[in-house]
Amino acid sequence: MLSKPFRILVLFLGLLAAFLPLSVSASPALDPQNTIYLDLPSGRVVIQMLPAIAPRHVARIKELTRKGFYDGLPFHRVIPGFMAQTGDPLGDGSGGSGKQLKSEFSQEHHIRGTVSMARASDPNSADSQFFICFAPSPFLDGQYTVWGRVVSGMEFVDKVKAGTQYNNGAVSNPTRIVHMKVVADVKP
Repeated sequence: MLSKPFRILVLFLGLLAAFLPLSVSASPALDPQNTIYLDLPSGRVVIQMLPAIAPRHVARIKELTRKGFYDGLPFHRVIPGFMAQTGDPLGDGSGGSGKQLKSEFSQEHHIRGTVSMARASDPNSADSQFFICFAPSPFLDGQYTVWGRVVSGMEFVDKVKAGTQYNNGAVSNPTRIVHMKVVADVKP
């Protein structure tokens, strides 16, 4: 005969085993057509793109990435505790690819690892610049197009050289993107 504490432990473990597969599962495989490798000097950042909520932005990011547009571009604006911004070929926040996109605002939240489009005051002015959030930034929710999320390598984004809040995050001698590739295009 089992003691009462042992029976309770066995019952608990049985229940845990029964419900564990429902609450903890292996992360699904990422779609290589909608995943980006963002290689930085410190390491590789993997970004899962979200075409279901921002199809035009995802398509444009993939198009620019496949042209090599982002390779070598600086993180020109980096505010500690907020975000790191890149995607400007001029390196000062005033440039882009020359094609503005209509906004695709969603219910996605700006949390640590969110990848979202930068824009001017016009909601439909996003072009090629994007930012990665270091921390939750709920004041951005519903006002900027979220097109991806960092699924690994956020520790490398944390190492991007920062500016200061006093100069709006402008960075001298900034960290640059080594390569940015759509995973489906990477040869094994």
